[in-house]
Amino acid sequence: MKKTETVDDNWRPVWDEEFQFPLTVPELALLQIVVNEHDMSEKDDFGGQTCLPVSELQRGVRAVPLHDRDGVKFGSVKLLMHFDFV
Repeated sequence: MKKTETVDDNWRPVWDEEFQFPLTVPELALLQIVVNEHDMSEKDDFGGQTCLPVSELQRGVRAVPLHDRDGVKFGSVKLLMHFDFV
């Protein structure tokens, strides 16, 4: 599991981090992304999640929708992500 650094709490957070994952069977691999809101004094709040089949990812910048814990897509909440394969 990989985890980004915590960034300042605002309406447009930017992580700008890069991760590499070795894959032995890409056809079966899933990329799970979970967003949490970090609170200094309380437990972190769930912000959204998505799960992407690696075999369906395409190179370039993608707007990835987030879902609630029940899998319901948030209307306009998306993560802007850049995918590349080496």
